[in-house]
Amino acid sequence: MSFTDVEIEYLRSQLIGRMATVQPDGTLQVNPVTYRYNDKWGTIDVGGFNFTRSRKFRNVLDNGRVAFVVDDVPSTSPWRVRCVEIRGYAEVVEEPDAFPDLDDMIIRIHPKRIISFGIAEPDTPPHLLTYHKRNVG
Repeated sequence: MSFTDVEIEYLRSQLIGRMATVQPDGTLQVNPVTYRYNDKWGTIDVGGFNFTRSRKFRNVLDNGRVAFVVDDVPSTSPWRVRCVEIRGYAEVVEEPDAFPDLDDMIIRIHPKRIISFGIAEPDTPPHLLTYHKRNVG
């Protein structure tokens, strides 16, 4: 399994992530997206409205390179940030009903590197938190 149980729990607790894709000219595009953790494949599935007409969809078709992050700030006193970053490759797949009321075509992100911060150490003072980094797959 690519993700730890704590990372999966965190990913399931959030509603929006940010997905970066690489455009044909090499510049990056970042968009907030809806997503879900896919138990069957251990992937992040991304859905949307009119997805096949979006630049992010065409970028994935073009080169499949993506980065994805989910983050939040559960406290500002003390300041506390949590996040999971996923770097990997993506593919376009048809998955009817993956996201009710959204398109059947989705982007499936396969992680190659996972970096998490602040989610596995809830009782650690913020300035002592550590990154958890690993290559997967």
